[in-house]
Amino acid sequence: MAKELTSRSENYSQWYQDLVIKADLAENSAVRGCMVIKPYGYAIWEKMQAELDRMFKETGHVNAYFPLFIPKSFFSKEADHVEGFAKECAVVTHYRLKNDEENGGVVVDPDAKLEEELIVRPTSETIIWNTYKNWIQSYRDLPILCNQWANVVRWEMRTRLFLRTAEFLWQEGHTAHATKEEAIEETEKMCNVYANFAENFMAVPVVKGLKSPNERFAGALETYSIEALMQDGKALQSGTSHFLGQNFAKAFDVTFANKEGKEDYVWATSWGVSTRLMGALIMAHSDDNGLVLPPKLAPYQVVIVPIYRKEEQLAAITEKVDGIIAKLKSRGISVKYDDRDTRKPGWKFAEYELKGVPVRLALGPRDLENGTVEVARRDTLEKEVTPIENIDQYVEDLLETIQKNIFQKAWDYRAENTRKADTWEEFKEILTTKGGFISAHWDGTSETEEAIKNETKATIRCLPLEYEAEEGVCIYSGKPSKRRVLFALAY
Repeated sequence: MAKELTSRSENYSQWYQDLVIKADLAENSAVRGCMVIKPYGYAIWEKMQAELDRMFKETGHVNAYFPLFIPKSFFSKEADHVEGFAKECAVVTHYRLKNDEENGGVVVDPDAKLEEELIVRPTSETIIWNTYKNWIQSYRDLPILCNQWANVVRWEMRTRLFLRTAEFLWQEGHTAHATKEEAIEETEKMCNVYANFAENFMAVPVVKGLKSPNERFAGALETYSIEALMQDGKALQSGTSHFLGQNFAKAFDVTFANKEGKEDYVWATSWGVSTRLMGALIMAHSDDNGLVLPPKLAPYQVVIVPIYRKEEQLAAITEKVDGIIAKLKSRGISVKYDDRDTRKPGWKFAEYELKGVPVRLALGPRDLENGTVEVARRDTLEKEVTPIENIDQYVEDLLETIQKNIFQKAWDYRAENTRKADTWEEFKEILTTKGGFISAHWDGTSETEEAIKNETKATIRCLPLEYEAEEGVCIYSGKPSKRRVLFALAY
């Protein structure tokens, strides 16, 4: 079975594709541009979902659900928003099929045309703000802190599993506030929640920052994002939080009586992460042997493989393993015991290495005699033999070590691949020979940003929130600049 993975150095893109398919995470479907997320891949997504959902609720948010279909007229109400999404919309025009009497099969019934076309949700600001109009009359009705877990469709034909598909899963938070300050505070808070999740659960270091006007969400006044660096030196936007001002409230006439009794428009935010995080998880940590999963998000953190020749040996091993499993589970550690007799231990070892299970325990008759167990860790591929006694404490400590080590490795990689560029030549040279994040001066204009993108494909990933004020000149235009921003080639 083994790996048969393309190596990262040979073809990173092919390595990624191979890994997603061979580790049983996802596959392409019969619908062009859409994927099937397989049980193992979905189990990782469920863990992500559970942690994020807990974090949202801890910050006062509640879940709701809004329609998949959005009347076309809603999109025409916020000009920037419609322009931003117009080319990605799937449109429903009819509501019925009928049998094709001449050719067989079915055809769309031409008499079943909808009075108004419906857009399949690419994002939900419009339908939600139309709804909020009915929920909000006075400041007493605010804030509204809603999130929904949903699927969205953005018509996309050049697809890559998890990174870019026509339909994907995500969560979208949509909040309504009485003041500008509250809305900005909410936007920043959710950016911090995402960064906390990325670093402490995904073990992916991120840079928090503001998007440039060109890269902002359609209809937002400010977009905050977290940016991660993948092992091929490309950046991946891993979560965004938008301050929408009063744009959507004005578009849908959502007003409220404030404490002074005056009518005002409501202030809005929206924020989201998607199954794209699965792509980030895979590309930030995995190696040529397969997935490397941080223990906090692994579907099972430990796999136990018995090594035996005879049935009575297996029975003795299983009896010992049952005790180990009970101890591990009492510490909240998820375990799989693979006692299938249809596969040899070597095959199983390769399988779990490919699937990124953080810790593997192997137990044979000799181990039973010696009171030992072989422990293999996925992140470093190191193996050692250790006493079975206190194995639960040993494994718990090891999982913590692995989580930290995976993060540190990604942190070190990012540090080594973040460089300053002070001239246009230097910028182009770093981009073509090294990649990674480039910290450089920019004059703040859309024209310069567009020119850099057209000439190099590099984009401004963000204006980092943590930065030092520094007088300089723009690498492209030579005009004055007061700070550096972060550039990179991106997914």
